[in-house]
Amino acid sequence: MSAEKPEQPENDQEMPLVAHLTELRTRLLRCVAVIFVIFIGLLYFSQKIYTLASAPLRRFLPEGATMIAIDPASAFLAPLKLTMIVALLLAMPFILAQIWGFIAPGLYKHEKRIALPLLASSVVLFYAGMAFAYFLVFPLMFHFFLGAAPEGVTPMTDINSYLDFLTLLFAFGVAFEIPVATVLLVWIGVVDVAYLKKIRPYVIIGCFVVGMILTPPDPMSQTLLAVPMWMLFEAGVLFSRLIRKRSRDEEDETSENGDQPPATRP
Repeated sequence: MSAEKPEQPENDQEMPLVAHLTELRTRLLRCVAVIFVIFIGLLYFSQKIYTLASAPLRRFLPEGATMIAIDPASAFLAPLKLTMIVALLLAMPFILAQIWGFIAPGLYKHEKRIALPLLASSVVLFYAGMAFAYFLVFPLMFHFFLGAAPEGVTPMTDINSYLDFLTLLFAFGVAFEIPVATVLLVWIGVVDVAYLKKIRPYVIIGCFVVGMILTPPDPMSQTLLAVPMWMLFEAGVLFSRLIRKRSRDEEDETSENGDQPPATRP
């Protein structure tokens, strides 16, 4: 029985550098166009978007207190900035799809079976992290911060300052990418599962340190961030072990068929 041909990328024809750059430019222009279209569609609702985004803070403002605009232009510009950020977030699946379309032709089939789920998982986890911060962590933080105001001091937050505070949503979104990062590190061979298990105590301490930095100084808020990060790390270790096991099985099957591993791509 003749051995099967070694696996090759689906598109194994080398493209000239100019063609790669042209395709990259095209995909970047598509991303910019989609973001712009979404921004124009949301522009009419910019004030409502800011009202919705500031709800976790306004809920805990003292009676009679409101958010303020110190800069005369901030009442107009802050909602526009937030709307642009929202447009970027809504366009993220399309942006990632363009990235996938650019790199997919150079991947092997077994790499696509791993890369595509990782890509989809990264989007879901990023949105999940932002939702976790908005619905659970933010109310706890604002309840603590505003409740700690000295007597005779009425907390009133500038809308631009609160817009800067919303960057924490991105921090939580990135923090929830721990499983994807863990799987990628194992997949490309930077670390192995045994090493991840070895450093588990340090990872747990690191999760609580991050929770201490990003949340109010009370044990409940820190735990609400640290424990999910720890669980996400454990999920990454679990999926990494499964992926490595599957990769070894595929390598064993390839060896039994007498195939050679594919050559490194240029």
